[in-house]
Amino acid sequence: LVRSRVGLVFQYPEYQLFEETVYKDIAFGPRNQGLSEEEIDRRVREAAGFVSIDESLFDSSPFELSGGQKRRIAIAGVIAMRPEVLILDEPMAGLDPEGREGIMKNLTAYHNETGAALVIVTHSMEDAARYAERMIVLAGGEIRMDGAPEEVFAHAERLQTLGLDLPEAAHIALLLRRKGLPLSEAIYSPDRLRDEL
Repeated sequence: LVRSRVGLVFQYPEYQLFEETVYKDIAFGPRNQGLSEEEIDRRVREAAGFVSIDESLFDSSPFELSGGQKRRIAIAGVIAMRPEVLILDEPMAGLDPEGREGIMKNLTAYHNETGAALVIVTHSMEDAARYAERMIVLAGGEIRMDGAPEEVFAHAERLQTLGLDLPEAAHIALLLRRKGLPLSEAIYSPDRLRDEL
């Protein structure tokens, strides 16, 4: 079966929608891969499931749906091409906390089920702390840090000098260390902060 090597989802992917129905929008990529109608249908339904789009919306215009639904439809259109690597630029930008959580759960499910690599570009260190297995910090077009979240967040002050905010737990731990508490440098989640306190 045809599988795309890389799928790209740009910031505000809902602006990429253009078909008259949700179904046709999700089917666009697989159709251009020359797949059979049966395979296209299977991929549309599978991709919609990955992003929690109910099939009752298939005949709806994507332009009449909420911002979060539009974003999920755009992501489903890329997932339907079955990329080996899915690159997303700020996929949670502008979404409320529930929408952000939903998108990440969907992407995690896709990764877990297909083995596709997810590369997420984000300025949200909260999201990076919560979901990343590996972080690469870029500044001025150069790699400044690379490692697991606990390795990267162990250099909290350096992250701040690079212009990045810290996850709330890492920020609190940094302030407490400055007050003299002997806390680990690798605190970046509420659970780790709680355990050390």
